[in-house]
Amino acid sequence: MSQDRSNLSQNKLLSALPTQEYERLLPHLETVSLAFREIIYAPNQPIKYVYFPKSGIISLVNITEDGRTVEAATVGSEGMAGIPVFLGADRMPAQAVSQVVGDALRMKADVFKRQVPPGSPLHNLLLRYTQALLNQISQSVACNCLHSIEARCCRWLLMTHDRVKSDQFTLTQELLSHMLGVRRASVSEVAGTLQKAGLIGYSRGRIRILNRLGLEATSCECYRIVKEEFERLVSTFD
Repeated sequence: MSQDRSNLSQNKLLSALPTQEYERLLPHLETVSLAFREIIYAPNQPIKYVYFPKSGIISLVNITEDGRTVEAATVGSEGMAGIPVFLGADRMPAQAVSQVVGDALRMKADVFKRQVPPGSPLHNLLLRYTQALLNQISQSVACNCLHSIEARCCRWLLMTHDRVKSDQFTLTQELLSHMLGVRRASVSEVAGTLQKAGLIGYSRGRIRILNRLGLEATSCECYRIVKEEFERLVSTFD
């Protein structure tokens, strides 16, 4: 219990909690590994756990009746997957899927409801995180409708880079096309352009960030807006 919780949890929400509150919740949390493309919760199915990622990424994905997909939001070590439980629901029509392998701390949904009541430190923090997540979702809607595939791709790469804390990570063109809701051929063309510009390296399903400043310059304003709003709402929590 006396361990440095920033190293133990590696999740910004949990690390921001007062020590006494973190230690109270710790016995109810278990560490799990998230496999590539693992379904965290399925559309319209009961949500059994809430997840606090330590590494890797969980994507909230909308799936149409004809099987097409597009990502609505990205959740990494800054947040929690399972916000419907926090809001009093037990399911949602979107899918949560692990897109980059890593570890997470999870808590049973029924335990979460008992241990995180209104007015508790984590509940108060999650109110602000939920607003940050809603900001990300609404910005994604605008971005998907109004900005180029290249700009959207750069935004996604930057958000992923922030969360995996590594310049290199696994990312197939098929996965990225699913996240952006575009054809794989379009992603292949954009990836080739970014590689020729020296912004990324791409080989055998692995992306390497070579020029982050260049990616930021090529991305749309959506990346900056989402990041600044998260920092305003959550990172300054006390």
